[in-house]
Amino acid sequence: MSQAGEKLRIAVIGAGPGGYPAAFHAADLGMDVTLIDPEPNPGGVCLYRGCIPSKALLHAAGVIRESERAAELGIRFPPPEVDLEGLRGWKDKTVRQLTGGLGMLRDRRKVDYVQGWARFLDAHALEVTGPGGDEVRVEFDYAIVATGSRPATVPALDLDSPRVMDSTEALALNDVPTSLLVVGGGYIGLELGTVYAALGTSVTVVEMTSGLLPGVDRDLVDVLQRRLEGDLDRILLDTKVVDIAESGAGLRVELSPQSDESGGEYEKVLVSVGRRPNSENLGLESTDAEVSDQGFILTDSQRRTGEPSIFAIGDVAGEPMLAHKATGEARVAVDAIAGHPSAFDPSAVPAVVFTDPEIAWCGLTETEADKANVRVEVATYPWVASGRAATLSRRDGLTKLIVQPRTERILGMGIVGPGAGELIAEGVLAVEMGARVKDLELTIHPHPTLSESLMESAGVFFGVSPHYIARRRG
Repeated sequence: MSQAGEKLRIAVIGAGPGGYPAAFHAADLGMDVTLIDPEPNPGGVCLYRGCIPSKALLHAAGVIRESERAAELGIRFPPPEVDLEGLRGWKDKTVRQLTGGLGMLRDRRKVDYVQGWARFLDAHALEVTGPGGDEVRVEFDYAIVATGSRPATVPALDLDSPRVMDSTEALALNDVPTSLLVVGGGYIGLELGTVYAALGTSVTVVEMTSGLLPGVDRDLVDVLQRRLEGDLDRILLDTKVVDIAESGAGLRVELSPQSDESGGEYEKVLVSVGRRPNSENLGLESTDAEVSDQGFILTDSQRRTGEPSIFAIGDVAGEPMLAHKATGEARVAVDAIAGHPSAFDPSAVPAVVFTDPEIAWCGLTETEADKANVRVEVATYPWVASGRAATLSRRDGLTKLIVQPRTERILGMGIVGPGAGELIAEGVLAVEMGARVKDLELTIHPHPTLSESLMESAGVFFGVSPHYIARRRG
């Protein structure tokens, strides 16, 4: 342990969107920080193999779709020619720029960076194995585990074939298959399916439940599904993949229940059925930290584990498995180590599905309220009444408010449409600040913008929207 007057020694395991903000904040507070990660620069899965490369490819897909849909505006383009090597190069360059920038910020803060894989020896020491097999001992006063997650696997689909991909392999974009089966109708499968469909692949999505994006409000999902039905080849709900086998130049897939639409051959299969926390092989058994049956490291509100000197943040510490949630937890954990009052207790963690259209929500959803028998009132403003949506030829969106009846406090917000991920931030602020619907209704929004739909939804709640007549429900 550090002696009186000496800097606290902090070890951060994992340099993703939880780990590197934790390391940087600790360094800014004057602590002696060691950041440990297998990659040469900070960034983690999010920057190297997740959020950033996927959004780069989704932007490219959006450009292709936008050029195709410009015909309805009276503008016609020839079919785009995709330079696959150039597209991969642009994606990879974007990743290098961001991770390289983080490397410079790390050095400016004088964070000691150890490349390798860490394992706890006890509550105050780690052993780090480098890429070359060399081992380094790192002693610490406090450690923060931010090891993230990895794609989940399905034993029945565990076929050793280069034609079966997970999200990491799909983002590599080694080629554009003629046909692709996406197993899983969650956000990862839909985002990547959208990319490959725009590049020319015939994409089929299989989802075992009765709807895409399970858990998300159906009125938001319905808008997205209508668009996807035009962009994808098929969407098969209430359907499971029971077997995959090599078959000549492709994969033979058996689905259940059988139908004329099910089964068949695909050049490639993408398995996207969620993610698993990276809590194994960390040596946590050498400490008093505990792991749940789902693989999450158990923590308190400050993200401290059962071992007082060890904290855990991000995907490895529980749902929701989102990069911005990890970043928020990073500050809480470091502040707790510094002795500052802190607790991770957000009222609204936003979620965004970066499909076309985007879906975003925060706070309490209508689905959650129904399941918990919580009485709410809902005000919905369809973008068919939005002037800005009309000028964009995107009138299929909607904005909704979830409201506490007695107080008229905003408990949640949901948006579907272009730019929903940008618009939802105002909803997060409203929920966190305990805003009431009248606050939103009286806040003047710029015209003509999509942000007006938030103000208009508040107008719907009071029956005073100048552009849409509707009753709130609840």
